[in-house]
Amino acid sequence: MKISIDPDRCEGQAVCVGLAPKVFALGDDDEVVRLLVEEVPEDLQKRARKAIEKCPMAALREAG
Repeated sequence: MKISIDPDRCEGQAVCVGLAPKVFALGDDDEVVRLLVEEVPEDLQKRARKAIEKCPMAALREAG
């Protein structure tokens, strides 16, 4: 599973980081969430999908 982030929509609210901290990150200087993995491992996919679903700005989507 891969995830894409729309940087124009992401406001760095970090809901995804709270739900899937092994997949997403937001540093002190970051304005947009970034991915920590290129391909989400199977054991983290449920959390990653929940993060996509709960993103308040709809900036995340499953890509391929």
